[in-house]
Amino acid sequence: MKAMILAAGKGTRVRPLTYELPKPMIPVMGKPVMAYLIEHLAQYGVVDIMVNVSYLHEKIQDYFEDGHRFGVNIGYSFEGDISHGKIVPNPVGSAGGMRKIQDFSGFFDDTTIVLCGDAVIDLDLDKALAEHKQKGALVSLITMEVPLDKVSGYGIVVTDDDGKIVSFQEKPAEHEARSNWASTGIYIFEPAALDLIPSGSTFDIGSDLFPLLVARGLPFYAIKQPFNWIDIGVVSDYWRVMQQMMQGQVASMPMPGTQIRPGVWVGLNVRIDWENTDIVGPVYIGSGSRIDHSTKIVGPSWISHGCHLQRGSEVIRSILFDYTRVGQDYRIEERIVCGEYCVDRAGRMLHVDDEHCDVIWTDAREQVVYPANYVDKGVVVLPG
Repeated sequence: MKAMILAAGKGTRVRPLTYELPKPMIPVMGKPVMAYLIEHLAQYGVVDIMVNVSYLHEKIQDYFEDGHRFGVNIGYSFEGDISHGKIVPNPVGSAGGMRKIQDFSGFFDDTTIVLCGDAVIDLDLDKALAEHKQKGALVSLITMEVPLDKVSGYGIVVTDDDGKIVSFQEKPAEHEARSNWASTGIYIFEPAALDLIPSGSTFDIGSDLFPLLVARGLPFYAIKQPFNWIDIGVVSDYWRVMQQMMQGQVASMPMPGTQIRPGVWVGLNVRIDWENTDIVGPVYIGSGSRIDHSTKIVGPSWISHGCHLQRGSEVIRSILFDYTRVGQDYRIEERIVCGEYCVDRAGRMLHVDDEHCDVIWTDAREQVVYPANYVDKGVVVLPG
């Protein structure tokens, strides 16, 4: 089996996290979400992986390179062009991207699992593949049962008694839903399915290819197997997922670093004023971070590497991206701080220069000049 990871989109629904990062590179527990997918594929012996890229493609390619450190082979297909000396992303749709690869090299000559690059899964790939083959499917769609009162947030899959897909409902109201099985964005394709995708055009798997399969009555089936599916659709999803993971609700994803106190994990070279700091876990403090005296951190909170909490500041159930400095005596509560932007758990966004912004944060790489009488009681922590 081969794999295709869809990674060409802009991730507009999770801005501002994607202003400087493509969505597959959003960090979850210290590493890009797409890394979990690649590791999962490798566990099942899926080693030949194509990735379509477009928006900020170099961030993905620079991190994953050819895949050798993950034990896989990764290839890339860029969607875009050069205009007036600048790279211009131009995605051609999820299905169009696959057809572009097929026309170029014929890569999809075996059964292929297709995954969106913005979710963490623990799907049993062997079991899913076996069901796909047993049904003689041309395409299979992995589904997830969701509560009926949540169907309005998903693309809903409707099947007959044999599991053959007969229709879709896009985010139906609860009283209109004909099913409570949601599409997860995980598919299994046979090579012949690529022949249905027109060459050289923008074509989407969900909105173009799947209706075509249904209209022609082709063997298109839903696979209904239980598994964990952690999807980062919007900012509130990201905040919630990180909170759950830090509380240990996802057993397969333990906190990284070294636990030096109950509920407190740190990376290397962390400087903390332990005597005058109140830290209530679960909290992760990344390498090179500095926590000044009279600060307070209440978990679940994630302090990425190179951060600085100045004296009197508080971080409450929040996520700080790399090199965030929280200003003296300011409080960050239930927010994500990402570069020049701060967003609360509901998705309300503030820029660092907004007049009505109620907190101050800066880049921790900017040097701070302390007064001559400043006493630093911090202790450098060197785990391990």
